[in-house]
Amino acid sequence: MNKGFDEIISKVKECGKKTVAVSVAQDSAVLEAIKEVREKGIADAILVGDETKIREIAASIDMNLEGYEIIDEPDMIQASLKAVKLAHEGRADMYMKGLIDTKNFLKSVLDKEVGLRTGGTLSHVCVFEVPGIDRLLFLTDVAFMTYPTLEEKVSIINNTLPVCKACGVDMPKVAPLAAVEVVNPKMPVTLDAEELTKMCQEGKLTGCIVDGPLSLDLAIDPEAAKHKGATGRKIQGDADILLFPDIHAGNLVYKCLVHTVPGLKNGCILTGTKVPVILTSRSDTFETKVNSIALAAVVAEEMKKGQA
Repeated sequence: MNKGFDEIISKVKECGKKTVAVSVAQDSAVLEAIKEVREKGIADAILVGDETKIREIAASIDMNLEGYEIIDEPDMIQASLKAVKLAHEGRADMYMKGLIDTKNFLKSVLDKEVGLRTGGTLSHVCVFEVPGIDRLLFLTDVAFMTYPTLEEKVSIINNTLPVCKACGVDMPKVAPLAAVEVVNPKMPVTLDAEELTKMCQEGKLTGCIVDGPLSLDLAIDPEAAKHKGATGRKIQGDADILLFPDIHAGNLVYKCLVHTVPGLKNGCILTGTKVPVILTSRSDTFETKVNSIALAAVVAEEMKKGQA
């Protein structure tokens, strides 16, 4: 089992260098990350955007553009469509947001002709390496799905399983989270959690172990599980996937971790697409961008195996 991003990066190097298509690449933070992943042997890139600006930024960060394919397209919308088409046609293994707003970037992902639709639900997963926790945590959905229905929660779990597998977790434990660990008809998210658990028991949801509803402490802290007498549960503080009831819960936990835990590492991708999509925020650190590309690379390899 992989326990951190260093191992994920090592795994990328074993499976061969991937190619990322960057939409509107004239972004210094993104180009710095692209420079780093190339130097580390994680990925090559095709840079789509305003070539003059790309070259100016590259010069300012001491980035040698020799060997990079650059597609000159000053119009941001057209650049995003040209970049996503590279992934759509298999010329790139993953697709990354540059200097374009999220709304228009997602429009390119969903474009009927050149986008990355698969017909299923799209969802976001954030992988965390948390000091003091001996495994990776997969948080979903913290950024994309607002109020997922039961059916959408099934899709979110299924979208997250290949990410877990790519990171070395073959049978992840899924904790559908709630404020309590008992079913309460007045709290609809606990009913969904109970139904997901039942679906897993009946074989309608495979490749994972589901146990819910669970409070966050029972999901991630073995001591809390012991103190609360949860010794009969399938998850006793050892969950891999934290399935949030809505975007508010997920986003609050995500930001709390990012802004308060020293030494934390994370990477995020959009899943349910033809290839992994790297949708980082301008506020994300350089390291998070690099980790997200590495994560997308191992997931791209896993998806390729699944299609073989």
